[in-house]
Amino acid sequence: MHASERPFVEPPPAPATVAESGLNIGLLIQLVLKTLHLAGTVSGTDLSARLGLAFSVLEPALDELKAQRHCEVVAGSVLGGPAFRYRISDAGRERAALFLQNNHYVGVAPVPLEQYRSYMRRFRETMVNDVTPVRLRAAFHHLVLSDRVLDQLGPAVRTGRSLFLYGPPGNGKTAISQGIAHLLDGDIAIPHALDVDGAIIRFFDPVTHQAVPETETGGQGTRLDQGLLPDRRWVRCRRPAIVVGGELMLHNLDASYGPSVGFYRAPLQVIANGGVLVIDDFGRQHCSPRDLLNRWIVPLETGHDFLTLQTGLKFDIPLATFIVFATNVRPADLLDEAFFRRIQFKVFAENPTHRDFLTIFRNHCAEVGVEFDDAIVEGLLRDYFRPHRIPLRGCQPRDLVNQALAMADYAGLERKLTPALLEAACHSYFVDDAEREPEYA
Repeated sequence: MHASERPFVEPPPAPATVAESGLNIGLLIQLVLKTLHLAGTVSGTDLSARLGLAFSVLEPALDELKAQRHCEVVAGSVLGGPAFRYRISDAGRERAALFLQNNHYVGVAPVPLEQYRSYMRRFRETMVNDVTPVRLRAAFHHLVLSDRVLDQLGPAVRTGRSLFLYGPPGNGKTAISQGIAHLLDGDIAIPHALDVDGAIIRFFDPVTHQAVPETETGGQGTRLDQGLLPDRRWVRCRRPAIVVGGELMLHNLDASYGPSVGFYRAPLQVIANGGVLVIDDFGRQHCSPRDLLNRWIVPLETGHDFLTLQTGLKFDIPLATFIVFATNVRPADLLDEAFFRRIQFKVFAENPTHRDFLTIFRNHCAEVGVEFDDAIVEGLLRDYFRPHRIPLRGCQPRDLVNQALAMADYAGLERKLTPALLEAACHSYFVDDAEREPEYA
């Protein structure tokens, strides 16, 4: 779907003055001087592009720097300030070095926190996940899921509230969690950085955020049709999807300060704002499930999170992240009823039925281009699974087919499923720690 056809809540129009930008003139002076220090001689137009602000917003900062002899105009044009070329002076370099000692951030100017709050309020009011049974089944067509599971997933995704996804390992909980991202409609504007009382929090992450190519937006979004220019401090992105597992630590949910660089990085749940955050293997993190969910109680109930800066300043930030807790651990072994009350939707990823198991087997055989033989799989279930009392899991057909084909390739055999290959794959795949009787000559 082309960007023009996807729902999108526009960020504010480009500011034309310092007041409209919401930024302090002192912060603008720092950004301009640090940019001149690192870039050398630049034109007003180039400076505007680097900082993502109109020249009219930067001009007062340049005027003050010129008056203090911290920069100078080295070339001019009848076109005026934007075409002038600016160069930092020796005194300006000394001042820029002092700025860089405290804060290394150089790049697109930040968006004030209040402007981001206003945008997220409009986003939550405007963006609705139009999830229907038809769309839901289309999004998960590659998975074999029961109607019960699908009918429980639909309302959870539509409301955008938290979801607890539990059940035995290998039944597609991670695949289900990742598939939810395909049901989230539209795009979202992500600021390059936030300004919180003079502190800068880097927000846009090119690894996590999928920027919409300018070829799709015409380079200017839709604001040209309205006679407005877009605020280049924002990036139009697909709604984000982040998956974290056992490596998640409590400090990952707080704004992280880098003493060596002097600015912050946004925490995971804020980077995922407007999208999906999947906490996979919930219960296997280094911190306890109780501590982790205690951290989420307020955000889950209020839709706001509270972060703290190094200075002790505590501030709230809107949270419109669909959080999925996925676990293989029995819920009763994780938390008590009071905690689960905060997570409104719970979905059990059940074991596949006999029929579903055959369907998954058939689908994967088609994916890898080998013939599916119903009789061979039925024999496998009868002669290996049942005697060994192995429960059916959704991942087993894929894993056993891949393992059998790997064995065939190794032995130089035809890439074809046989009873012998599948039985050998089972012996290699399943753990059997039963002690064998010793064999004597």
